[in-house]
Amino acid sequence: MELPRDCTFSPEDWRILAQYWYPVARADEVQDKPLAVKLLDMKLVLYRSEGKVVIARDLCFHRGAPLSKGWVENGEIVCPYHGFRYNCEGKCTAVPAHPSSKISPKLKLIVYPAVERYGLIWTCLAGAPEQIPAFPAWDDPDYINILIPSFDIAGSSGRQMEGFLDVSHFAYVHTATFGDRNNTEVPQYKVWREGDTELVAEYWSTVSNYGKGQENPAPEGFMWLREFRVFAPFAASLTVYFPDEGRLKILNCASPVSARYTRLFCPISRNFDKSAPVEDTIKFNLQVFQEDAEMVESQTPEDLPLDLQAEAHIPADRTSIAYRQLLSSLGLGKNYTS
Repeated sequence: MELPRDCTFSPEDWRILAQYWYPVARADEVQDKPLAVKLLDMKLVLYRSEGKVVIARDLCFHRGAPLSKGWVENGEIVCPYHGFRYNCEGKCTAVPAHPSSKISPKLKLIVYPAVERYGLIWTCLAGAPEQIPAFPAWDDPDYINILIPSFDIAGSSGRQMEGFLDVSHFAYVHTATFGDRNNTEVPQYKVWREGDTELVAEYWSTVSNYGKGQENPAPEGFMWLREFRVFAPFAASLTVYFPDEGRLKILNCASPVSARYTRLFCPISRNFDKSAPVEDTIKFNLQVFQEDAEMVESQTPEDLPLDLQAEAHIPADRTSIAYRQLLSSLGLGKNYTS
């Protein structure tokens, strides 16, 4: 595979990461008008053709113009520079300057697979078999679904993921949303590997998941269970066990725009408070994202060190350590950048 121009990853790491599936846009963002996105430094164009989502390299090979500046007409994307037209398979169907000439079969776009799931559009640059993280609550009629707007972070996907998995920062980073400076202790918890690319962690504590200012109906001393499931390299689900069989499920998808820039996608499902305003949930979660982003964007080194000797660790970092080991097992380098 040809690496993108100005690639911010090492060639070895890029080729490993390109084998995995990532979300690149919300499904409702992809309409007839071409949408420009970037994944692993690769510029892509997304659009719908007769209801089907098309993902291609954002490049007309005639003179290198970005197709995202063009338009879709009769299901075909039109290059804005010379009017070349391409169908949903990427085949060039028209060269306006020579309407009666045969078109070379080499004049073809690089098209990538597209899957619409959980309100998101997913793709894989290496065309590997589909391996989108499991999030069954999205299709469970007992749950309501909320899709938070995508959120950009000027930091690495690895650092964002580690922050999502971290349980000892609640009392310091999230004091405005749900953290408690008087409840800082992290009890022992379990982490284990499932298969080659998944981790599971179960964390019990008395830290409430109700937001500041919200009514807290949890009984005195209620033990909150937070169950994390990691899908390498940059996705993880969190199930929070509320009182009375309430379940909140979050899918954290850190999409690596580049080595040090991340677009976060976050589908949420819950089986309680179904009549509560969706806007309140969106506002709360965006505030949590912003609190985390301030840390991720200022961490040094910017990259997530996979060498466990590079940073100090405490027992509360059990999940973080296992996550770094998981990334190492994928073959990523010790100086991995994202």
